[in-house]
Amino acid sequence: MISYAADSYGMFGFLHFAPAQDWPEGAMREVKDWDTGRPQGSIPQVAHTYTVVGNMNEHQVTIGETTWGGREELWDTVGIDYGSLIYIALERSKTAREAIEWFITLVNEYGYASEGESFSFGDPNEVWIMDLIGKGKGQKGAVWVAVRIPDNAIAAHANQARIKTLPQGRAKLTKEQKRLQKKLNCVCNGDWMWSKDVISFAREKGFFSGADKDFSFQAAYNPFDFSGFYACEARVWAFFNHFSNDMDRYFDYATGKLYREMKDDKMVNEKMVNYAMPLWIIPNRKLSVQDMKECMRDEYKGTPLDITQGEAAGPWNSKLRFGGLGFKLTDENDTTKTTQYWYQRPTATQQTAWSFVAQMRNDQMVNGQMRKCYGIFWFGVDDAACSCYTPMYSCINHVPECFAEGNGDSYTFSPTSAWWTFNMVANWAYTKYSRMYPHIREVQQTWDDKFNTQIAGVDAQAAGLDEEEARAFLTNYSCAQAENLVADWQRLYIYLITKFIDGQERKEENGQFKRNPYGNSCGPERLHMPESYLRKIAPETNHE
Repeated sequence: MISYAADSYGMFGFLHFAPAQDWPEGAMREVKDWDTGRPQGSIPQVAHTYTVVGNMNEHQVTIGETTWGGREELWDTVGIDYGSLIYIALERSKTAREAIEWFITLVNEYGYASEGESFSFGDPNEVWIMDLIGKGKGQKGAVWVAVRIPDNAIAAHANQARIKTLPQGRAKLTKEQKRLQKKLNCVCNGDWMWSKDVISFAREKGFFSGADKDFSFQAAYNPFDFSGFYACEARVWAFFNHFSNDMDRYFDYATGKLYREMKDDKMVNEKMVNYAMPLWIIPNRKLSVQDMKECMRDEYKGTPLDITQGEAAGPWNSKLRFGGLGFKLTDENDTTKTTQYWYQRPTATQQTAWSFVAQMRNDQMVNGQMRKCYGIFWFGVDDAACSCYTPMYSCINHVPECFAEGNGDSYTFSPTSAWWTFNMVANWAYTKYSRMYPHIREVQQTWDDKFNTQIAGVDAQAAGLDEEEARAFLTNYSCAQAENLVADWQRLYIYLITKFIDGQERKEENGQFKRNPYGNSCGPERLHMPESYLRKIAPETNHE
């Protein structure tokens, strides 16, 4: 499984779709910067491209990412950007390793037009994580390191490079690894790969000067600042914390307390390696798809970082924060001194355009017969805590209208768009989050239970059909569930705005809004803010 959230203010949430296609000799593929739409040129097309549904293709190869920036002098705008690399590789790859090979091949040939990134690559058999950054303006290629995550482990990255020291010694190479070393100009070492110059380039640029065994990719190319902990590593900590009994010892590291105490030390990044969380952990239980969904909905609840608590959450425990991830204040007594403050940044945030949980599955033996299992791309739009993940099978022939590209955008309202529908519910709920969220959660859990119960039966039905029939059946199922879910969320919005309109909370009886004996509405309950908050505003409020 791989999960991902596209957190970007102003980004519109839709489900990417590209059908499989044969291409004539000499065909070219246009490349546009994924974030801005800026034309980047064209590259030769391959003879055949695979169907891509979101970030999963028909072979169940899945790719996710997080942007960490890193050394600004290594950024460029010429070449192929990170988003285009993802979708080009998905169109051309049958395995995660093949996708990695396409990434590096393209970057070496055309250049890398983005900031530093972490990528997740997965297929039904394995998952890899890669940290990668370019070499600066006008320079092709990149410095990078990739590692396969053990099958019994879980890993995470959250807008901060996480791969540190490289394994020492050399494993015996397979024929395939020898081929990759030559083609990609890299080092293959068991379940690790890295660019041959990843250490020498850091030395050349003055990012590292120690012994090879002490080299840390993260320290060299994405040195920590406070936000790298509090806004990034803390989310990794929260994910691990769900499945480990030993994460308290990393809390001061993940929240930046240790960094703040040591930041004046010139060797702070190198020393942080000694306190760092591991790249992966062995969880205390086996994870389910539902576990992954709940982790994407994480708001730090039950931890000291709970974003629904504290002064910034207001009287109704809102997670909404204005002005981005933090703010600056000038000292009232010394105008030359400015302090940067940071809000908590949970996994589930209001600026999420879309997110997914990708479930990659091998064929299964059932009653002595091999059953074809397609991948499931569990897709949701907007804030994951207020959303629901719909199963989109990896073999579908088209996507539902509610998720389709072009059905509105972030500036153009569409009543049939899932993104707009889920935003209406979430943004209304933020005004009285503690009162409205339980209603959202109830509907969310109903749909989760429904989908989780249905999948086995849907798989069984598809297994009895030939491939073309199965694709049509699973397309109809995926699209119908998405449209039904959006219709239900529209009903939820109508219910919430009716119940909580004008600062009141309308009473209910037997599942209906309560009316008086004559059929008129009953007087609503006027919600008073919590006493703790009233005491705070009392000094600025007139009294008798």
